[in-house]
Amino acid sequence: MSIQVVSVESSREKRDFLNLPWKLYAETEAWVPPLRGNQKEVVGFAKHPFYDSAESQAFIATKNGKTVGRILAILDHAHNKFTKEKRGFFGFFESEDDSDVAAALFNESKKWLRERDIHLIRGPSNPSMNYECGLLVDSFDKSPSFMMTYNLPYYEKLILENGFQKAHDLLAYWGHVTMLTKLDKKLQFIAEETISRFNVKTRPIDKKHFERDLKIFLNIYNNSMQGHWGFVPLSEGEIEHTAAGLKHLIAPEMTSIAEVDGKPIGAQFALLDYNPRIKAIDGKLYPFGFMRMLWNKRKIKKIRMISTNVVQEYQKWGIGLALLYRLVPEILEWGIQDAELSWVLETNKLSRGTIERAGAVLEKTYRMYDFDGTPKEE
Repeated sequence: MSIQVVSVESSREKRDFLNLPWKLYAETEAWVPPLRGNQKEVVGFAKHPFYDSAESQAFIATKNGKTVGRILAILDHAHNKFTKEKRGFFGFFESEDDSDVAAALFNESKKWLRERDIHLIRGPSNPSMNYECGLLVDSFDKSPSFMMTYNLPYYEKLILENGFQKAHDLLAYWGHVTMLTKLDKKLQFIAEETISRFNVKTRPIDKKHFERDLKIFLNIYNNSMQGHWGFVPLSEGEIEHTAAGLKHLIAPEMTSIAEVDGKPIGAQFALLDYNPRIKAIDGKLYPFGFMRMLWNKRKIKKIRMISTNVVQEYQKWGIGLALLYRLVPEILEWGIQDAELSWVLETNKLSRGTIERAGAVLEKTYRMYDFDGTPKEE
């Protein structure tokens, strides 16, 4: 029973790479398929601005002529320039529960990176931490929220067997709308005091200037995340591409921008959880999937609170609470029932403390892994 790993080059090999999850998760109720067109881009099989400063190589593993595993080796030059590291990444890992298959895939990925003098590897990143990332290590019975990963329980075993160790956990919290109505009075006081003290003005994204405001948010994201573990800023091309991709998905009511003297200093937005609809259309947006996905958004009653970002000079001043203060009435009026707050770095004590104090419950853990293959000196 020989295992073969080949570099993905042909159209058929690319198709096999992209289609593998549908085979592996055929009996897994919790799995939600990716949006097919988006997956093709972020893997690098179609144009995506991430790859303007990155290179990658996809591999598939076959056994008896059947595709049984896949992986993408990634060399993100923007990451290494920003962090002054020499690090590679792996992403889009999928495999049967077979240690030999996983080893063959990781060995080829490590070899490809070694040939580029890269011996430190991190993952899973699909393709970076600005996109979907992390390996689910618990709560496998629960479907992922929009733009979050999902994998089978044995994946961690396969990764650890190949010399990787835990690097960092990314946390997802669950909250019910009733928690907002019972928000700690002290947190409410801080929000009101912050708004008054700094003359903070909060507003939703302006429908007439949608793309402008999305770019404002993404630029605030780049500013606010400096110094956070694993962070690398989005490029201008990625900002443009991300803003265009989110344009039809964001409900302005689920957004909040904070300004002081007309200058944007913070932004918060939630995404409606489109995943049940994506599952219903099997990840196919065309010809009619796009309409089915976006039709009557008001019927979607779960959100993913994807990000709260405040520029560095205003951090720890309660701006995040001021942003939420504006958002709460909109959430209640919409009829939202559930929210996932994800992801939060395990080391982000400020965010975790605020979230937990509001009553949210830690529900899922996503893990990043590191491998150190630096040659040992004689």
